[in-house]
Amino acid sequence: MGQILVLAEHSQGTLTAVTGELLAAAARLGEPSAVLVGRPGTGDALVAALGALGAQRVYVAEADEAETLLITPAVAALEAAVAAAGAVEGVLITASIAGREIAARLSVRLAAGLINDAVDIESTDDGIVATMQALGGAYIVRAAAKSLPVVTIRPHSIAGTVPATEPERVDLAISLNGAHAAQITAVHAETAATDRPDLMSASVVVSGGRGLGSRENFTLVEQLADVFGAAVGASRAAVDADYCDHNRQVGQTGVTVSPDLYIALGISGAIQHRAGMQSAKTIVVINKDADAPLFEVADFGVVGDLFTVVPQLIEAVRTRRQA
Repeated sequence: MGQILVLAEHSQGTLTAVTGELLAAAARLGEPSAVLVGRPGTGDALVAALGALGAQRVYVAEADEAETLLITPAVAALEAAVAAAGAVEGVLITASIAGREIAARLSVRLAAGLINDAVDIESTDDGIVATMQALGGAYIVRAAAKSLPVVTIRPHSIAGTVPATEPERVDLAISLNGAHAAQITAVHAETAATDRPDLMSASVVVSGGRGLGSRENFTLVEQLADVFGAAVGASRAAVDADYCDHNRQVGQTGVTVSPDLYIALGISGAIQHRAGMQSAKTIVVINKDADAPLFEVADFGVVGDLFTVVPQLIEAVRTRRQA
């Protein structure tokens, strides 16, 4: 069984949740191995944590420029890891904006096959096969690469855990030429003004649409999200109407989410919105329009006035939690 390389994501000395998801996906296909990129000392801090997530081997690429150059360090580290590993069956990267760029550049360097935004992945007699949603989610597509597959995976789409290991550490030497990469001159970390989970990685998302009618009414979405401990999302129509900030937009021109539970309030369900959320494991739709397209992908639907239904739902959830 060959190695499956996973690009480990970390921030402020902590691995992100998507790294564990990628390692779980890698374990389905072969031997999960992590590629860790950072400044000197990053490996000492995070190799054991990657082992706890199931990485059997950790390729560590450290350089002073690792956090001052954009994209290039990760591409160079993955290229070096593929060369050092020998028998590599695939490379998995999270389907973020940066992840897609890294995957595309790596596939060119390695003459590898590129598969973007997979929502599932498996090993078959034909090799690694990825499942994707195409044309705004209207079709389910399965694809395999004829050469080494480089696959970006949608966050929160593949669940599972891998038994902890004591990983072997392999140090990589990478050469970073700043002339061929954008320079990061400063990073300004902003503290989130909310205790709600991140929209892309949340297990529960409550989204509101045009049916809320105003920014004031959009607080109903936030109230329901709070009782579920959920992230808050929105349709493009709600964002364009200034009911909420753009960073909450779910859809083709916003964020793609794959939570365990997605609750849509007053969202008709244009194909652009459906493309960003219909891989959710359970979808609940509340809308007074029985013909709203979003009901077509709903697991549970309530046809009714959301201003009547949602307060009752909030009260019911609160009562259940207090019982």
